[in-house]
Amino acid sequence: MAAMSDRPSARTQTSFLFDLDGTLVDSVYDHVMAWHKALRDKGIEVSIWRIHRRIGMSGDLFTAALSRELGHEIGDKLRQELSDLHAHHYNTRSTGTVVLPGARELLKHLSENEIPWGIATSGRMRTAGPVLEALGVDPAKHVVITRDLVRYAKPDPDLFIACAEKLGTNIAHACVVGDAVWDMLASRRAGALGIGLLSGGYSVGELERAGAYRVYEDPADLLRHIDEVGGRR
Repeated sequence: MAAMSDRPSARTQTSFLFDLDGTLVDSVYDHVMAWHKALRDKGIEVSIWRIHRRIGMSGDLFTAALSRELGHEIGDKLRQELSDLHAHHYNTRSTGTVVLPGARELLKHLSENEIPWGIATSGRMRTAGPVLEALGVDPAKHVVITRDLVRYAKPDPDLFIACAEKLGTNIAHACVVGDAVWDMLASRRAGALGIGLLSGGYSVGELERAGAYRVYEDPADLLRHIDEVGGRR
């Protein structure tokens, strides 16, 4: 009888599904300020901290929450105009966006150890493209799922489920890595293991209450503890 391989099967092997903004690249506050400028362009005054608390959810849910706070409906026309203005303001800032410490090294480690990984972002490709390039991730060569490719974004699980499917891995054996409560909620709904990072501005308590199994400072800290979450060295 042939010896059984130590290599896990595609069904059981751990995979890592990453959020992008605030998880691999330091772009959360670029998005905050882009939304702030877009809203002010339309004469809408919203405190910056209120915007920050909703970065990571889909743009449609963001404007729905904004409608609730303002006390009046934001129609489809204004919703699209705000989305376009946000993309414009963000893309003027994202040329200076930096990669978070350890992000490239973490992805390299996973690749070298044949651990599947992909990126699932609530952003559309028009805003995600430039920062993916800065990160050294090519959507033509790596698994990248953007808002353009799914029906619903976070906190719905669609992005992470689609990412796991494209990788050919089982979502039940996946680690979802994100910086926001929306990532952790989506992870729970997908049936994956949530791993929180502090690099997007949420606290340990907030991430843990949303479902994070472990919380680390940033990608570099996660890499130092990768064995704790199934990323064998």
